[in-house]
Amino acid sequence: MGWEISLLGLLVGLLVGLTGVGGAALLTPLLVLIGINPSIAVGTDLFYNSITKLFGTVQHWRQRTVNKTLVRYLAYGSIPGAISAVLILKAFDSVFHSSESFTKHALGVVLIIASVATLVKPLLKLKEKKSGEVEEHVVADKKILTVTVGFVLGFIVGLTSIGSGSLFALAMLYLFRLKTSEIVGTDIAHAFLLVTVAGIMHASFGNVDFALAGRLLIGSVPGVLIGSVLSAKLPPTPLRTAMAGIILISGLKLI
Repeated sequence: MGWEISLLGLLVGLLVGLTGVGGAALLTPLLVLIGINPSIAVGTDLFYNSITKLFGTVQHWRQRTVNKTLVRYLAYGSIPGAISAVLILKAFDSVFHSSESFTKHALGVVLIIASVATLVKPLLKLKEKKSGEVEEHVVADKKILTVTVGFVLGFIVGLTSIGSGSLFALAMLYLFRLKTSEIVGTDIAHAFLLVTVAGIMHASFGNVDFALAGRLLIGSVPGVLIGSVLSAKLPPTPLRTAMAGIILISGLKLI
């Protein structure tokens, strides 16, 4: 499959640009449903996400919309969590030889959670801070909780590739009063670190199809650009709700 995969990347990129919904929640289940091995789908998506989030991280760093302290505390937990997930998955496969079935079912469960998070996230925007950055002492006071949340969600990302954006953004909305720009910038910067490490771990076990990732990027990059332009002309809420429904259905099909 060549142009078909690039077309799939274009579709996913277009939807991400239109709705802001995380690409992993769309791409990984689609890859599994068209016959890609679940572990390969997860590892390839992490590698693909690492490249796409690099550009976003650079842009938000220049805009000074990254809370570096919060990124650091989240990474203290999420990176060990992701590494643990990949190692446990490998050990599980060595003993039970059924990691693909386990990964597929785990994907289904996390997709259902991600669909709910997509619907709940806009409701929590009432808690956003209207101006100024979140106080550093507030982040420090919640250091242990932030690291713990990072570990749990990092484990989920390492296992399924899903949640580096949606679940962490939801956690930040709940734990801290951040401006929208800070939430997005901090989320993308942290996600870049997390998916890069998780992608390297999966690649070390042969779970990344680099040719597949390249074909997806050929389609998804213009797709995101086109979707971002169209998003200014279309109402986001109905589109986001529809995407949550698609993610939910995909999750149910994988369980």
